[in-house]
Amino acid sequence: MIVNYVESGWQITTQRAHGLLAGQICARWKLSNQPDNWLETLIATTEHDDVYNEFDKKPLLDDNGAPINFKDTSFELEACQKQIDMALTKSRFIALLISRHIAFTHGEDPLAKDFITELKLKEKTWTNEASVSKNDIDQAYELLEFCDAFSLLICQNLVPPENRLLEISKGPDGKAYKMHEQNGSIIVDPWPFLPDKFEINYETRNLKQLKFDSDDEFREALKTASVLINKVKISNK
Repeated sequence: MIVNYVESGWQITTQRAHGLLAGQICARWKLSNQPDNWLETLIATTEHDDVYNEFDKKPLLDDNGAPINFKDTSFELEACQKQIDMALTKSRFIALLISRHIAFTHGEDPLAKDFITELKLKEKTWTNEASVSKNDIDQAYELLEFCDAFSLLICQNLVPPENRLLEISKGPDGKAYKMHEQNGSIIVDPWPFLPDKFEINYETRNLKQLKFDSDDEFREALKTASVLINKVKISNK
């Protein structure tokens, strides 16, 4: 989950809500620049964090009883294996993108070394079975990573104020995309999307209680918290 401390307490964005936001961003990508296996790329982008369900996973709290932000989590073998298994029952191409994402997010974690090595060996078979090239996978994953990065910046409230530029990520075309806030909209440059402007949204839950005695207590608070729909305008000028 994505945890922000705000004046009213904890602002929580679930991993699945963040993934859905990434999918909304991906869905607006220019038709002329969409990778092959477009639908699979869009689905993988939307579902890349679906295995992390705060309503059933644990641990959710740190030693001080505060919710654990996604940046403070480490490699979980069972979760990553489940994520790959879920992808394999849908599409080899989706599994390839999820495999790439696991390597991207956990590549520096010693605990993930053996699992990632095993995945890379399996990728050769999956690539042949999917009848795709390494370039096809590279291009699709770069788009997934861009949308993931953009969504995370939004969900972490990291869009800089006062027209200050911030790099989002490189896209599948190798270009570095930047953003800034202007008149209530996020301006992206260069513009990679089909419409000149669009609106996306994501759900958050605010918890006034700052400390919890157990995962169950926190989970119940999260389940019963009011849901806020956050609307975000994206524009090319």
